[in-house]
Amino acid sequence: MKEVLYSTKFLNLMASKREGRGDWVYAHRPNAKNVVIIAPVIHKKDGDYTLFLITKRPPVTEEYGEKYCVEFPAGLVGDENTGETTADALKKELLEETGYEASKFEIKVKNLISSGGLTSEKSTLALGYIDDLTRKRIPVDDGGVIIRRVEVLVNEVSKFLDEIQAKDEYFMCAQTLAGVYYLMNAGKKQPF
Repeated sequence: MKEVLYSTKFLNLMASKREGRGDWVYAHRPNAKNVVIIAPVIHKKDGDYTLFLITKRPPVTEEYGEKYCVEFPAGLVGDENTGETTADALKKELLEETGYEASKFEIKVKNLISSGGLTSEKSTLALGYIDDLTRKRIPVDDGGVIIRRVEVLVNEVSKFLDEIQAKDEYFMCAQTLAGVYYLMNAGKKQPF
């Protein structure tokens, strides 16, 4: 049995009532059916690139000061349009946050959980293949959250991440690391 402890438009604080063991308190997104994360694969003449977002997230800056998150494009499914599907959200979020349209998406994980003890949020992770390098729109900054975009050759992603990790002001998002795994193993049979 669950109970809403605190409710906002996009986030609820919930309690799972556990007889004899105390309540388990967790975060829940009441309007979203899912979250999509897109690891872009941008085909250019000199090789395949991916695109990372450097973001400034209020929970991180409030708790740790001037820190940045390294993320892939992502967004909620159904938070603004209840009929939105995961496929719709993949297209919309990639376009909004990068300006690119993908020629195809390859879903790699359907039930990715970032912190099962903290949140009920589940994600779908996909590779988004971009062949047309024409930006279809100006990317959004998502209310000042997205600070910049960094395109990195796929074969240099490990080096980029090592450089980022050497700087104390950057945090890595778990879903992004999952995306990097699938990005680096694109075309290979996965063990699960």
